[in-house]
Amino acid sequence: MTRTVINSVLLIDDDAISNFLNTRLLKEMQVAQEIKVTLNGEEALRYLQQQKAANKPFPELILLDINMPVMNGFEFLEAFRDVADENNQSVIIILTTSTNARDFDQLKNYEEVEVYLSKPLTDENLLYILDKHFPSE
Repeated sequence: MTRTVINSVLLIDDDAISNFLNTRLLKEMQVAQEIKVTLNGEEALRYLQQQKAANKPFPELILLDINMPVMNGFEFLEAFRDVADENNQSVIIILTTSTNARDFDQLKNYEEVEVYLSKPLTDENLLYILDKHFPSE
C-alpha cells in the first residue's frame, strides 16, 4: 500500500519526551518530509508568520498540546485564526494528557481542530489521521 507523504508536520509541545517520541514515530513511519518542533504556541506562531512572510506553505499537519507555558494551545488557536488564510490551511490535531472536561468543552469552539487524542501519538492514531486527512491516491 502506498501512503501519502506529507510535506511537513509542526509539533507544538513543551514536553521534550513527547516531542522525542512523536518525532521518532513520524520518522519511523516516513510520513513527512520535514518535522518542525516548537516548544510553545508563541514560538510556533512566530514560525508560521515567517513561513507566511516568505510565501512558504504552512505545515500540512499541526500536532498541538493544550497546556504549555508562554502561550497555551487555546491561545495559539486564537492567534492561528489571524495568521491562517485560504492559502495556509493546516489539519490541527490536539495531543494532550488533559482529562479536564473544561478543556474538551472549550475545544468545541475551534472548528480548526479536527480531533483530540491522548499523548503520545501512536502508530494507530497516526494512520487514522493520515487515512482521514491525507488519503493516498
